[in-house]
Amino acid sequence: MNRNPRYDILFEPIKIGPVTAPNRFFCTPHALGTGQQMPHTRAAMREMRAEGGWGVINTGYCSIHPSSDDAPLPYCRLWDDDDIKVHELMVEAVHRHNSLAGVELWHGGDGTGNRLTRAPLMSASGISTGSNYPGWMNLSQSRFMDKKDIKEFRQWHVDAAIRAKKAGFDIIYIYAGMNFGPYQFLLPWLNKRNDEYGGTLNNRVRLMREIIEDMREAVEATCAIALRFSTDELLQVPSDTFKSEAHEIISIMSDIPDLWDVKAASWTIEAASARFTEQGAREPFTNFVKPLTNKPVVSTGRFTSPDEMVSQIKRGIVDLIGAARPSIADPFLPKKINEGREDEIRECIGCNICVSGYHDCVPVRCTQNPTMGEEWRRNWHPEFVPKGNPKKSVLVIGSGPAGLECTKTLGDRGFDVTLAEASKELGGRITKECKLPGLSTWARVRDYRSNLIQRMNNVNIFKDSPLTAADIIELNCSHVVLATGAKWTRNIPDKDGRPGEELLNQNVFTPDDILEGNFPIGPTLIYDFDHYYMGSCIAELLTKKGLPITLVTPANAVSAWTFMNNELIEIRRRMIELEVEIFTDHDLSDFNGNTAILKSIFNNENKKEIEISSIIIVGKRQPDNSLLSDLNNELSSTKESKIESIHSIGDCKNPGAIVHAVYSGHECGRAIEGDTEIPIKWERPKIFS
Repeated sequence: MNRNPRYDILFEPIKIGPVTAPNRFFCTPHALGTGQQMPHTRAAMREMRAEGGWGVINTGYCSIHPSSDDAPLPYCRLWDDDDIKVHELMVEAVHRHNSLAGVELWHGGDGTGNRLTRAPLMSASGISTGSNYPGWMNLSQSRFMDKKDIKEFRQWHVDAAIRAKKAGFDIIYIYAGMNFGPYQFLLPWLNKRNDEYGGTLNNRVRLMREIIEDMREAVEATCAIALRFSTDELLQVPSDTFKSEAHEIISIMSDIPDLWDVKAASWTIEAASARFTEQGAREPFTNFVKPLTNKPVVSTGRFTSPDEMVSQIKRGIVDLIGAARPSIADPFLPKKINEGREDEIRECIGCNICVSGYHDCVPVRCTQNPTMGEEWRRNWHPEFVPKGNPKKSVLVIGSGPAGLECTKTLGDRGFDVTLAEASKELGGRITKECKLPGLSTWARVRDYRSNLIQRMNNVNIFKDSPLTAADIIELNCSHVVLATGAKWTRNIPDKDGRPGEELLNQNVFTPDDILEGNFPIGPTLIYDFDHYYMGSCIAELLTKKGLPITLVTPANAVSAWTFMNNELIEIRRRMIELEVEIFTDHDLSDFNGNTAILKSIFNNENKKEIEISSIIIVGKRQPDNSLLSDLNNELSSTKESKIESIHSIGDCKNPGAIVHAVYSGHECGRAIEGDTEIPIKWERPKIFS
């Protein structure tokens, strides 16, 4: 297939200082959860984007000095020459595919904890920014940066830039955003200095300008110098001559960097989930930059639509299409557009599971792309799988996320595949959950896979086809894969946190009831100890239907886990806007049909009575493995079966998030006969004698 001419503009080369990007697809700097400790994993993850056609591939945040230490979060570094070889792996991998490699030099100022190095924190005026979250709180305050500190600060950037050049990088960033590096000098509420680095905006910009000039001189115009800059906070600061100080800074610095990378000042805003932001939501914080500079501009927006990408360029918003999450979901997005296969793009759903991987200090995971993080250690490729035996037949039962992914993988491998779905629609839990408020993009998990498997000549799909164990045996398939899902239970934990008895009452509901359209009537209490999206989504759904909702959780926040995927603040804000009554740190003790008894998790005697009509239990799920049990029983008394193996995948094996189900389906599809299983490789530290 040929590229659609209306996308030609995306494949134009773009000059960035002394280097030229082969196209406008730009993987912006973002952490991969690999840090300095997993160089092979990191290089393979970046190389896959280059192979997929991204013109520029950047590192995540790269510390320039031990006084910028973000441990235990996984960051990379260029502290000394020994660190160069770690980066050479990535640069060589990216250059193999003729893409440019960039490095984001980073100093955290007081926006990092220095927990490992124990170096004192520093900031423009000794004003600590702090955090409300325990994992990010610092017990140590920052100190004022004197002239000696500033001189050393500039030199650290120079030293790191020289090392970056030695490693072979084409683009070298200075990071001036999110309270990092020189950004604190720009903000009038954090910069109270009365020397040449404080006061007027020209003074506050001075350090940023000096560092860029220092770095350019050090690398002798062989590398492009990029400035990563946060605009949203400074857009609120008035200027005497411009609309804001953000406008004025762009004007003052207009042609000093070779590239402007524009972003938000908050991590939770910059990487907000699709539940709360649309594609291109960053445009109001970006659209003023290009008219003020002749240098190329890049920004992100969770762009997955090539038409929106073209629109951004033609309307003069950006020159390069920045991406982090879309390049994780589909490393081959540019190549698919170039080959006229845009209908095969594995679109990011904006669930932010990738963000949670970084917070968990493990390689980034992706709901849409189960190979993410497995490129090196398992040799998994997002577009290619080893061929299987086309004479072998596989029956997949259930078309939820696990069943669809397994079917697609088996189909790609060439097996003769039959997919049986008991209901009239494909998608399983996805088809139901994507109708919840804010989750419409989740349908892409179903649509991407179902669209592809319906084109495969070796895959037969049967909807509205519930199967019994006897039916399965009669079909005479070589392998059987059960993806029958799980059901939410009405069980609530006992006083020791163990699974308690089922709460039996006609007015007790589960998420399955709500997803089937069976709604409660009257004031309703949601008891949420699942801690992810379901409880708050149901609260929003029912509140909009006019039901008074009380949400109770034993955690210290609504949907407490969602701190990990950057949704926690927005969920709490949404609950407040909807006037949902919230009780954190409480258990549901009892319900008699009219009154719910809540108990403090700290004090058994501290109880509350709430008059309500119904309760929704959002807690644990029970695997639906009854068909597996029936099949095993049937096979034990049958001698004629040709079934060679039986597999359970997804929620019917281990209930989890959709990302777990997709991964389970992919893993099974690759190893259905055991002949494609590759031993997992592990990164190992070098032992010095």
